[in-house]
Amino acid sequence: MSGSNQPLDLMLIKELEHILDSCALELTAVDEVWPNLYIGNVAVAQNRNKLHKLGITHVLNAAHSKQGSIGDQSFYGNTCVYFGIPAEDSGHFDLSQYFKHAADFIHKGLKSKDGKVLVHCIMGLSRSATLVLAYFMLRQRLALKDALRQVVQKRAIYPNRNFLSLLLKLDEQLTRRRRLCPLL
Repeated sequence: MSGSNQPLDLMLIKELEHILDSCALELTAVDEVWPNLYIGNVAVAQNRNKLHKLGITHVLNAAHSKQGSIGDQSFYGNTCVYFGIPAEDSGHFDLSQYFKHAADFIHKGLKSKDGKVLVHCIMGLSRSATLVLAYFMLRQRLALKDALRQVVQKRAIYPNRNFLSLLLKLDEQLTRRRRLCPLL
């Protein structure tokens, strides 16, 4: 966060947290948050039977290489396309460097024949939710608050404040870009 805008950023983050707090849902293993787009935890991602039942064709692991989240293409074989992002759920990790890659992967997965995408981290609360929110903003043209409202209707999520501030920056960039060129 930039020094001069800290109080404003904190106010905006608190607004976002208010939307997150409005969610009355219990945290579950996996939820469909958009047609054929799921957010889940690591247990679901590592349960081949569950993935098969859900019809998952693409897996985005936002906790790739983290202990307890061992996933790679060889684990899924030819049943799922795998993409791993080695993100840390911390106050200093720059997850925004992966926003476009994640949004493109999700978009491509949803557009593929019978495509169903699972985005997961360890709990399915912060990293995975942040990447799905970025997808909504980049590919579905939703404003951040609208994206948050969309997801909390379907799943309990809670991106950390660092991730919320990165999403706010993305929201500002997209808003500015669309003002300059409405077709974007």
